[in-house]
Amino acid sequence: MTHTNGNTDSFDTIVIGGGQTGLTVGYELKQRGIDFVILDASGRVGDAWRKRWDSLVLFPPARYASLPGMPFPAKGDEFVGKDAVADYLERYAEANDLPIRSNTRVTRVGTDGDTYVVETGDHTLRSANVIVAMADAQIPHVPDFAPDLDPGVVQLHSSQYKKPSQLVDGPVLIVGLGNSGADIGLELAQTHQTFVSGTPNGVIPFRIEHWIGRNVGVRLVRFAAVRLLNTRTPIGRKARPKMLGHPTAPLVRVKPSDLVRAGAERVDRVAGVKNGCPELAGGRVLDVANVVWCTGFRPGFDWIDVPVFDSDGRPEHERGIVESQPGFYFCGLFFQHSLWSETLVGMPIDAKHIVKHLSERKVPVS
Repeated sequence: MTHTNGNTDSFDTIVIGGGQTGLTVGYELKQRGIDFVILDASGRVGDAWRKRWDSLVLFPPARYASLPGMPFPAKGDEFVGKDAVADYLERYAEANDLPIRSNTRVTRVGTDGDTYVVETGDHTLRSANVIVAMADAQIPHVPDFAPDLDPGVVQLHSSQYKKPSQLVDGPVLIVGLGNSGADIGLELAQTHQTFVSGTPNGVIPFRIEHWIGRNVGVRLVRFAAVRLLNTRTPIGRKARPKMLGHPTAPLVRVKPSDLVRAGAERVDRVAGVKNGCPELAGGRVLDVANVVWCTGFRPGFDWIDVPVFDSDGRPEHERGIVESQPGFYFCGLFFQHSLWSETLVGMPIDAKHIVKHLSERKVPVS
């Protein structure tokens, strides 16, 4: 039951993050009759998807985009865009009447005895349980030498990129060849001379758009990424430490050969800056007008003032359960349980697991 005392509210459980993970956790909590609130820094459910580049399309077909209790409103083999995902999440929250406090950024999570204290500016919340429902990739990462580029070079991180018109005339360098770098690089190759720097961490060996790809290939990849590569299998336990050190997925839709056919030039890794221009590892200097940093993200959990991290600064947990801090949970981390734990496909399994654990230890907040 929720209790209010001045500027302090008390709940059995506080969920931090109102994206797909927080909504799924909320659904599972509601199914078990647990008192909770979801805190989200965004102004509108689905905003994290709306802010991504305009042409972004999900890799799995719509049949794999559904959250528990509500099918995705599209044909099962259809590939849907990011705005459709955002709208679906918003409808999901409304249909399940999830208690979300938007425009509420958490500034600190601490403890007071056996109770967790969550601060949101001038407001404080208390709970017996806290679920951090967000990915561990939060803060855009760019190399330390990025500020040394000439001020006239337009620089965008992939999180800022929306469409080609953001860039100025002239060549563009894409740094990083993960899925975001490949997708953005292919798009920009239609309008700009494009260089792509980086080496992919593998390539899915089939075309997901073809019938056999979307109906057979995706099923096989899903089985491998969720049922085979997880913390309960020997192969998953062996692969997990290596993948945590290099959390980059293999290329799915856009292959390196697609970039070359579109006119993009693949180049060595960017090693630094020379005379205000990007310098490659082999010494070549690129005179470009734009740089898009598709160099990933780093964790942004510095607001968690609870000892839940290991010596490398990673959340220390067992399938999202922080055993050293009863009632503290993570959901949505990369390879939390399976390789696809951070995705719409794998995350619901983790959400159900941790809410089951929480419900079995349920302790009312004091």
